[in-house]
Amino acid sequence: MTSSVLALAPVVPVVVIEDAADAVPLARALVDGGLPAIEVTLRTPAAPDAIRAVAAEVPDAVVGAGTVISPEGVRTAADAGARFLVSPGWTDTLLDAMRDSGLPFLPGVSTTSEVVALLERGATEMKFFPAEAAGGVPYLKSLASPLPGARFCPTGGIGAANAPAYLALPNVACVGGTWMLPQDALAARDWDRVRRLAAEAKALGEA
Repeated sequence: MTSSVLALAPVVPVVVIEDAADAVPLARALVDGGLPAIEVTLRTPAAPDAIRAVAAEVPDAVVGAGTVISPEGVRTAADAGARFLVSPGWTDTLLDAMRDSGLPFLPGVSTTSEVVALLERGATEMKFFPAEAAGGVPYLKSLASPLPGARFCPTGGIGAANAPAYLALPNVACVGGTWMLPQDALAARDWDRVRRLAAEAKALGEA
């Protein structure tokens, strides 16, 4: 697998799994729709089992762990078979744990100072979160010239309408979001609808 999370896909679904039994059919729908990189957030008790199931049963998926906020979370994700890590923010302790895991990772930032601090530590790929609340497209556009070494995956408030504007920025390689995973479709286990929405999201990344 590439050592770059940003190279996996232009759109990364951010998934909250309440029932681990849903993980495999959901992942298959996303992969079939053209979105192989899947971030399963560590926000629910089912998340580790969900990651484990997808890693074992959906070989075309590249399943990662999101909402990684502690060294314990790093270990949980790695033990479950996660192939990349994403955090909403970072500290030196968390950064060291993610780096020591050997997995590709995206530490989260929302300010210029956080970006500069990560660059000092040799990290050039970052999650920009919460993207819309933290300044959105204009903010990231303003960072491109003074901080050309930083590349981002914006997440938070991104949907089909504004994803293309983010993806058009020179310092954005991919976006993360949940718009291809509407709650009513998940509740109904309407995997065909998820597949269709995933295909539409993939097309945004190809535009």
